[in-house]
Amino acid sequence: MSLASVRRAARETVSGLPREFWWLWTSTLVNRLGAFVATFMALYLTLGRGYSASYAGLVASLHGLGGVVSSLGAGVMTDRLGRRPTLLVAQSSTALFVALLGFMHHPVAIAGVAFLVGMASNASRPAVQAMMADIVRPEDRIRAFSLNYWAINLGFAVSSMAAGFIAEFSYLAGFLIEAGMTLVCAVVVFAKLPESRPTQNRKEAAQDGVGLGTVVRDGRFMSVVGLSFLVALVFQQGSVGLPVAMGRAGFTSADYGTAIAVNGVLIVALQIPVTRLIESRDPRRLLVLSSLLAGFGFGLTAFAGSVGVFALTVCVWTLAEIVNAPTQTGLVVRLSPVHGRGRYQGMYTLSWAVAGLIAPVMSGLVIDRLGARWLWGMCAAVGVAAAVGYGVLMRRLPKEQGPDAAPEGAGEAAVPERSASARHEAAAEAGTA
Repeated sequence: MSLASVRRAARETVSGLPREFWWLWTSTLVNRLGAFVATFMALYLTLGRGYSASYAGLVASLHGLGGVVSSLGAGVMTDRLGRRPTLLVAQSSTALFVALLGFMHHPVAIAGVAFLVGMASNASRPAVQAMMADIVRPEDRIRAFSLNYWAINLGFAVSSMAAGFIAEFSYLAGFLIEAGMTLVCAVVVFAKLPESRPTQNRKEAAQDGVGLGTVVRDGRFMSVVGLSFLVALVFQQGSVGLPVAMGRAGFTSADYGTAIAVNGVLIVALQIPVTRLIESRDPRRLLVLSSLLAGFGFGLTAFAGSVGVFALTVCVWTLAEIVNAPTQTGLVVRLSPVHGRGRYQGMYTLSWAVAGLIAPVMSGLVIDRLGARWLWGMCAAVGVAAAVGYGVLMRRLPKEQGPDAAPEGAGEAAVPERSASARHEAAAEAGTA
């Protein structure tokens, strides 16, 4: 490929997206560049503070539990207070609690503040996704979500490398640097991002009536949440089941680091070009394909006997991750009513947060009692089950209409659906036409 072709591809990838998206993207990148604490938290507790591995695991679980608790609450805040206020509260409180965590010494205080950090840091996710859906045209959303996911992984890759050097110098410095960079994100939101929540008058708000009960009763959407949970359980094994299994097989932590580094490298290298290939493809096939790749990618780990083979299996399920992330997020937006995007995104975020709690316990029990091969076999089975679920669910999902098929409202393309989410969206569009 010539240099001119590369430049043209880059321009096409980033063109057409609004300025507000790029400020939101910048905020995401800065946030992930400063994500040091999650990387060295276990080392900080065991080596820096001298606590046991069990206590470090408890703190990690409490951090995850905080994310579970905040998912739905942040979704409600996103719809009621707005995207911008929710982001400001979430990022400002995250900066405060991360800085505070660095000064905690008592085990109960550390555990309690870690729970608060988990709550605050996870609270921004529904607001970010809802704001992105508000400001980006429907036909550009897959590309926008993919670029955002790329920023997350690029930032995390850089911060993971930097975390080791910072930890050698001072753990406290890591806490304070992350707090400072998170505060910078809040400043970016305050200075550059206007509120994007679609406006409603009282009559329209009364007609919409989107609450958490509406989300739970939306059978199609909750099916998507359930399938997302299954896929998330599989993907979580890259950070919880894989290192344990490799350790039991006699590999070192450096071996695991080498294998898992392939994940970050491939996402940074392939996320954008792969998105160019899939953004116009049928999401039905993409979700089925990504579920199968995820399941069998981890399933193949049962046959890995060297670092190189482990790295090859990582390549397979990383490709699944690259395809699944923007496609799944785009589907969630498509099924969400305009004025209930926060709640719907909160429920979707909840599926990943709960998977993050269950996956470590599940992998540990399976490896201890049955062996690692059973874990990888279960991953393959779960991946197939998710693929079948998506195939059945998406077969009944109508295709999105083009821009000339029906009028648009609040930046949302009309979709001829009959779920609860579609009825609320139709009412919102009728009120804004």
